Amino acid sequence: MKNLNLLVVEGNLKKENENFKNSGIQTHAESLKESLSYYTKELNIDVFNPCSEKSFDKILPNIKKYHGLIWGGSSLNIYNDCIEIRRQISFMKECFKSIKKILAICWGMQVAVTAAGGEVKKSTNGAHIGIANGIEINENGINHPLYKSKKKKFNSPAFNFDEVVTLPQGALHLASNKINKIQSINFQSGISDIWGLQYHPEITYSKMISLIKFRKDRLINDRKCFKDEQEIQKHISFIEEEIKISEKNSRMLELKNWLEFLKSAA
Repeated sequence: MKNLNLLVVEGNLKKENENFKNSGIQTHAESLKESLSYYTKELNIDVFNPCSEKSFDKILPNIKKYHGLIWGGSSLNIYNDCIEIRRQISFMKECFKSIKKILAICWGMQVAVTAAGGEVKKSTNGAHIGIANGIEINENGINHPLYKSKKKKFNSPAFNFDEVVTLPQGALHLASNKINKIQSINFQSGISDIWGLQYHPEITYSKMISLIKFRKDRLINDRKCFKDEQEIQKHISFIEEEIKISEKNSRMLELKNWLEFLKSAA
């Protein structure tokens, strides 16, 4: 089989990615590429950032060459109306017309849900800061290829303050935890079959710790998630304990399963 053509969409603003790099942190697109390479080298990967493009003329003429699309995370909030967010929603709608297989992760799922007529709001039960505990696969999920060989209940890297509150029409709900009822979904829009995850199987806990340190002032002063740096360090220590028992193959199984789904349909 020839290499698969894969489009990775970067959801962060250019400035945020520059801040990541200055702090020695991978962009979300870089994390995705590294995790994908763990499973296969037979991918031709292009990265596109709708935030930094005034038009999509460079990519739309050849968009049908992609066998699949992965849309990753962002520090944006979908309900804050700005041109960068509107561009992303618009580009997702274009993808629905042309790309058959989409894996939408965290922000990516929120963009996909919004583009398909669903709704995302600030989470009423708190936030995931580096880790999501007790994600439980429901009966729909147990029978879905997304969760092939996955334990019914698991923890995962995660970083989100928002949640899906209204699903697109016909969407299949696959997993939940105490903070977010909608942890994963499957739905169709246009010609696209979308697998959506609120958590981040592609990102390591170590990177999550780096993100917590990078965002510590925002987490204390703006988000009010922690009262001080001592409380943040206590939370980091909790995640470090999870690192000791976490297995890479188990953590990234959803990514592996989506790649198998992609190859089977190519």
